[in-house]
Amino acid sequence: MLSATDRLPHRPRRVLVAGASASGKTTLAARISERLGIRHVELDALFHGPGWTPRETFEAEVEAFSAEPSWVTEWQYTVVRERLAQRADLVVWLDLRRATVMRRVVQRTVLRRLRRQVLWNGNIEPPLWTVVTDREHIVRWAWSTHHKSAPRIAAVHQQRPDLVIVRLRDRYAVEQWVNGPLRHAASLPTITE
Repeated sequence: MLSATDRLPHRPRRVLVAGASASGKTTLAARISERLGIRHVELDALFHGPGWTPRETFEAEVEAFSAEPSWVTEWQYTVVRERLAQRADLVVWLDLRRATVMRRVVQRTVLRRLRRQVLWNGNIEPPLWTVVTDREHIVRWAWSTHHKSAPRIAAVHQQRPDLVIVRLRDRYAVEQWVNGPLRHAASLPTITE
């Protein structure tokens, strides 16, 4: 497992960004996309249909884009997680403390709700009081699933010891990695299969 300062062995082509809800996966995926000049596919946009219902085309769309030669996306959704891990050549793990994640998810959720920010396919955050009544509310989800990233990373590392995994433990490490090893890797030639 690599740290924020370890050089990448190659220019990544298929990148997964792992971490708890609200750890910054989508933001980092967009930055990686820009730096490497590869397509960012936001999984939440493919998964959530109107009214927060799962889209029937989700798995087929993930199958299609993940068969392409290059992409970056978030590593989430059990139904496609294994498929994405088998096709990736880099996993960037945002291993942030639970307190950091919870602060971020609460702040993000409140702001989105107060601003009535339109998210994927016309959805907006539900009323704030639903954090008490909805077991799958994003704030409760972030709390109850935070501990699952480490075992998932360990499992994929065991299944694919060749897969490059970078562990970033805070925002400083993210900046260090983006402006150091990722920047350097972007200057490397693309290796084809």
